Amino acid sequence: MPIAAFSVNDGAIRIGKIFGDQIVDLGEASPGFPTSIKAFLAGGEEALERFRAVAVTDATALPLASVHLHAPVPNPEKFLGIGLNYADHGKEGERLGLELPKHQKWFNKQVSCITGPYDPVEKPTVSDQVDYEVELAVVIGKTCRNVPRDEARSVIGGYMVANDVSARDWQFRSPTVTLGKSFDTHGPTGPWLTLDEEIDDPHKLTLRTYVNGELRQNGNTGNLIFDIYDQIAHLSQVMTLKPGDILATGTPAGVGVALDPPQFLRPGDVVRLEIDGLGHIENTVVAA
Repeated sequence: MPIAAFSVNDGAIRIGKIFGDQIVDLGEASPGFPTSIKAFLAGGEEALERFRAVAVTDATALPLASVHLHAPVPNPEKFLGIGLNYADHGKEGERLGLELPKHQKWFNKQVSCITGPYDPVEKPTVSDQVDYEVELAVVIGKTCRNVPRDEARSVIGGYMVANDVSARDWQFRSPTVTLGKSFDTHGPTGPWLTLDEEIDDPHKLTLRTYVNGELRQNGNTGNLIFDIYDQIAHLSQVMTLKPGDILATGTPAGVGVALDPPQFLRPGDVVRLEIDGLGHIENTVVAA
């Protein structure tokens, strides 16, 4: 069962366990339970055992439709993304004058861009090229460094759907892409954290993007150029990865900048991103 951050009428953010179309407040069901998903991950096996033990009958179950879901990890130490990591998207990049990477090409998304799974995404007044990118987000579950590839899965806490919203005009005019990837609200994630133990193979997941109901992206994580385990092994040679760190693992073909003609997001557009087994997020574009 996934774990989610949610609020009800009083606005306080709580942590809950998802049971189908219901959610149970973990603080009520298991007094003393960690008060954030990041703290839950840092709590290791003890916190995981407490989570597994909670049943739908342990507390008042709320209808999922009656709560507001928040970004599962709103304050990671790091939010990193990898560029051109699907072969079909790499070909799109080549048509735009970008070179296929010979090595993993990482960038920062500033953590202030993170927003909730159903919250608005802003079109900044200073950008006319706001684009979507559906991505599998891997959330680190353990503090780790120099992780061998064959041990990489052991440090994964879980998975989310992410939209690596990109202001292409800002992205392409700078030697680094951080500014074009980091506008406020340009990091929707969620709808919850699906724990690693619930996913048979993270490299067999289908990703899709719809804009106003039109299918724009349709890919599979089996087509990653550098797979998730390679990514963790590579990054952890450079830096200590910590519980809650988010790795956006790449996007398949179909981004707006590569369409003919390009189709960028405008206020009023509704962007739905889904990954089989992980749920979906859906954000309406608004004027900043």
